Amino acid sequence: MAQRPVMELVGTIRHDGDGEVLDDLDTLRGARRWFQQQSAVLADATSTATATATATGDLVVDEELRQAVVGVRRAVRALFARAVSPAPPSPADAHRLLPVDEALTLLNAAAGRVPVAPQLHWPAEGTPTAGLLSAEADPGVRLVAALARDAVDFLSGPQREHLRACRAPRCVRYFVKSHGSQAWCKPSCGNRARVARHYERTRGAAGRG
Repeated sequence: MAQRPVMELVGTIRHDGDGEVLDDLDTLRGARRWFQQQSAVLADATSTATATATATGDLVVDEELRQAVVGVRRAVRALFARAVSPAPPSPADAHRLLPVDEALTLLNAAAGRVPVAPQLHWPAEGTPTAGLLSAEADPGVRLVAALARDAVDFLSGPQREHLRACRAPRCVRYFVKSHGSQAWCKPSCGNRARVARHYERTRGAAGRG
C-alpha cells in the first residue's frame, strides 16, 4: 500500500539490508526512475481542479527539478529529526542535518511556490470532496510545492506524534507507528533486531564463561 507523498520522499534514503545507505535521488537517472515508480502517488498529490493529468505524464525530470525535490527532502528530514527528539534521528544524515530555522524557511518557501485555493466538489449522487485550484501549468513546480505542502500537513497534524526512526541495526528509515509497542518500520527489521540482541547476549555469556 502506498504511503503519503512525504513518507515516500523521505524513504528515498534507505538501506540495502547489509548496512549500505542508498539514495534513490542521488542521480538524475535514479530520480527519473523514482518519479516513474511513484507516478500514482505523485499524481494524486499534484492533481488540482485545473490540472489533473498524471504527475509524470508531462513532467520533465531535469537536474533543476531533482535538486529542488532533494532540497525539500533535506528540510523534511531535519524536521523529522526534531519531531522524534529526544529519541535519536535516523543515522543516515544525523551528522549533517539542516538547522531547524533553515529547514522551516526552505520548506515553507517550497510550499508557497504554487498558490492554491480550496474547491468543493459535490456530485449529484455522491459525497462532497475537496480539491485545490491552481493556475500553475508547470507540473514540476506543482510537484515540488505539493511535496512540501504534504510535509507541512503531516508535521502540523496528529501523525507527527507517531513518527519514529527505526531502531533496528543498520536501518535508516522513518515510519509512522501503527500500534503502541511498534519499534521497527517492518517485520524484517524486527527480526534483525532480535537476532542482534541474541548475538549480544550470547557473546556476553561467552565472555563471562
